[in-house]
Amino acid sequence: MRSAEFDREKVLRSAMDAFISKGYSKTSMQDLKKATGLHPGSIYCAFENKRGLLIAALEHYRAERSNEFLELFDSKPTVMDGLRSYLESVVEECESEQIQDCLLQKALSELSHQDEEVERIISTMLNEWQGAFTDKIRLAQQNGEITNGKDCEELSQFLVVGIYGLRTFSHTKPEKGVLTRISLDLLNYIQS
Repeated sequence: MRSAEFDREKVLRSAMDAFISKGYSKTSMQDLKKATGLHPGSIYCAFENKRGLLIAALEHYRAERSNEFLELFDSKPTVMDGLRSYLESVVEECESEQIQDCLLQKALSELSHQDEEVERIISTMLNEWQGAFTDKIRLAQQNGEITNGKDCEELSQFLVVGIYGLRTFSHTKPEKGVLTRISLDLLNYIQS
């Protein structure tokens, strides 16, 4: 059997958008065909099934977000500048016309207790994300940007819960500036 030729990154990006938009369960093979431009047979050949495409899309999403995270912090002079910029980008996404949910968060809430392997993959990815924040907060403490009295892991958990909250709260369409104020409150708590 001949293997399908396609731009894997473009297909995974399109699949991610489809899964974010409709959710995993409500995304049909026809939706994926329309989003990716691949016929169902090509999807099955390349990814085995819709679940395989979701797992590949999750891995791509993790890699993409991880690179963005590292580039953002590398481009800032201090860790706190990086945290501030990160939260600004979350708020910007949340305030956009097309609110962009987090693929990991959305897939986990939908597939929790339904698919143990996917749940484990997503949980691992989210724990890595929180671990990256823990490392940045620890570095900020070492640099004197954040008070040493607070536990780095607890601060990163607080930050992650705050980001989840911002994304969820944004669906209520709060007045402009509210999400920015909340993100600054998160930063102030971490820094104090």
